[in-house]
Amino acid sequence: MTGANMTLRRSECAGPTGPSAGHASAPPCTNTARALPAVTSGCFPAAPPTGEHICRDCAEITTALVCDCCGREAERSRNGVCARCVVREDLKSLLNPTSPPDLRLKRLVGVLADAGRPESIYTWMNKSARKQLLTLIGRREVALTHGAFDSYSPSPAAAAHLREVLVHHRMLPERGSLPFALFERWLEQRLSELAEWPDIYRPIERFARWHHLKHLRLKLEAGALNMDTATRSAKQEITEAGKFLRWLLEEHGTVADGLQQAHVHAYLAEGTSTRKHIRNFVHWLRPRRPRRRTVTAPHRVAKSMPLLTQRQRIELVRNCVDFEQVALSTRVATLIFLLWAHPLVKIAALTSDQIDMPASGMTINLGANPAAVPAAVPAAVPALVAPLVWEHVWSRGNQQTANTGTNWLFPGFRAGQHIHHQTLSERFPVLGIDPQRARNTALQDLTREVDARSLIDLLGYSGSTIVQHAARAGVPMSDCVDLRRPPTDHE
Repeated sequence: MTGANMTLRRSECAGPTGPSAGHASAPPCTNTARALPAVTSGCFPAAPPTGEHICRDCAEITTALVCDCCGREAERSRNGVCARCVVREDLKSLLNPTSPPDLRLKRLVGVLADAGRPESIYTWMNKSARKQLLTLIGRREVALTHGAFDSYSPSPAAAAHLREVLVHHRMLPERGSLPFALFERWLEQRLSELAEWPDIYRPIERFARWHHLKHLRLKLEAGALNMDTATRSAKQEITEAGKFLRWLLEEHGTVADGLQQAHVHAYLAEGTSTRKHIRNFVHWLRPRRPRRRTVTAPHRVAKSMPLLTQRQRIELVRNCVDFEQVALSTRVATLIFLLWAHPLVKIAALTSDQIDMPASGMTINLGANPAAVPAAVPAAVPALVAPLVWEHVWSRGNQQTANTGTNWLFPGFRAGQHIHHQTLSERFPVLGIDPQRARNTALQDLTREVDARSLIDLLGYSGSTIVQHAARAGVPMSDCVDLRRPPTDHE
């Protein structure tokens, strides 16, 4: 390609020159070129169809690509100024870090302006709710404290996101478990909604505080890693218990003290499957009732266990390896789930240092001890999976804005946080995966190769779950496995 042709192509793809230049509205060739490293210091790369990257001078591109503010070669975003300088100046105007002087605000300006993709920061800060929050901070009407962010009502989501940025970059102190803090706030709001029904409020308040809140604190003190799952489960049980008492009062004119077994059966028979979550509440009530009126709620027993055929499972693994159009992070997370049935909440919380590649082959530390890939699955699998995993480790996403310097294998959108396990679950259908079928099949295969005690320690499933899968897989003496073990530091 000649220099003249390259100049014409670059001019045609120059994109907008206003404040939005370099954002989603810019042509693909512009965004691609901007993301490429320069061939030499100060060069702005161009990408001709041949795939060879050459700098602006070599391509004889005459378009001005030098920032009038910082002097660096970069696509100019507004009034001849690059996106990074635009972000820096706009943040200074909003946060006003010098009047009165505030070192944390000055540092916040630097963290956001120095992000790998300042265009994304520009888009984020100019949303109305976020811009309002930044303005109020700049006016010193919202202090940089956890209390101020907790009480900020106009946009809790914007406050939560900015709070995580401040905590991750050590401009705010850690405040312990975020899921637990959010649960406490949710509980106070939920109880306030029930205050107008005293006969419902009193048992729910006791159940929430003396059962769930107590057990959550114990888990937190023991260093539990799955507080998000635990708090979600507690919320659901509290919510369903409230619905049950409301139904009991409206349909039968009675309260918790008048609960009969027939009420439980009627409630579970006519409603949705989520009603099964009243079981713990009903059993919690039993010590407070006369012995002759003991009421119970049965377990919900699955009538079937959906499975994949071995051929279907191999096809899904092949999809993860071959579907390059799907995000690499989704493919790697799905492979871990398909091969080891590792719980999604624990896949999301994996760190990059749990992946190792010694001379003997790749290892993934899923539990207390590393699980060697060659020992857990057929020998051919490491050769297929290892390159994808290493490529992902070195090119993890969500680190171009405020979530920098994180060690998570699957970084999330919020600073310092890993991806949410529900987000992973929602991505699985892209690869044609039914999580329930895939998990059941993987667990049954693993129980044939690894003893139940080791699987429980490695994957973290309950003993009853592993024994059930072992029995269905026809493992000899599966119902005689000793499931007792000493408690760990994280239980």
